[in-house]
Amino acid sequence: MKIHVFGSCSGTEPMPGRHHTAFAVETGGFLYWFDAGENCSYTAHLMGLDLLKVRAVFISHTHMDHIGGLGNLLWNIRKLTHVYHRRPEYDIELFIPNMSSWDGILSVLKNTEGNFRCDFSINAHGVGDGRIYRDELVSVEACHNLHLGNSPPWLSFSYRITGEGKSIVYSGDIRNSADLDTLLAEGCDVLLTETGHHTPDAMPKHIREHGYKVGKLMYIHSGRDILEDEEKAARLIRSAWDGDFVICRDGVSYGV
Repeated sequence: MKIHVFGSCSGTEPMPGRHHTAFAVETGGFLYWFDAGENCSYTAHLMGLDLLKVRAVFISHTHMDHIGGLGNLLWNIRKLTHVYHRRPEYDIELFIPNMSSWDGILSVLKNTEGNFRCDFSINAHGVGDGRIYRDELVSVEACHNLHLGNSPPWLSFSYRITGEGKSIVYSGDIRNSADLDTLLAEGCDVLLTETGHHTPDAMPKHIREHGYKVGKLMYIHSGRDILEDEEKAARLIRSAWDGDFVICRDGVSYGV
């Protein structure tokens, strides 16, 4: 199992060498996509990944730094069916918390050439708490967080991805570290955590305080503490965390 990072930046103004948040988990030769910030499909394609192997896409919430590249991702998948003269092996399952955002993206896509007619289906679903996806390779559990409000309808989610006997928790954007308590209670091999709204040492302090079992910390959706002085941020993380950690970079693949 691998994690391919296409965008590692929070919703800042454009930053050199970094794009907004997007990554994919690869297992069994297929890609399970999480968030779709700007240029995500461009980066993935230039990394040598086969976009026709995308099996499902999971959006944490519909802010632009998480869905700005979604339309282009689907457009590029359609384009590559003609370039490669083959269709994706599976229809694409899309999970998106705010279906009205999907309606808007689909409307734009249908105004492009060919009315966006595809020889594969995109099956769009809303997101709610609990297991929302399972196939023979992975299962995905969603848990709402408080980034976009403290009462239903929930519009922002964190995810647990399980496959190959490994578990990955992705925070999405969260109000505070406690938003992840439900998912972290079981422990995980990898935690992909955001710092766009928190200092880099906040999550490791919370993990240590509650005794959660986390194998590796991966920092994604990086905020200004990391973007402006990565070495200082790394020292801050080390002051609160004696385990493995990595500050993610665009265009890099990581083992789980």
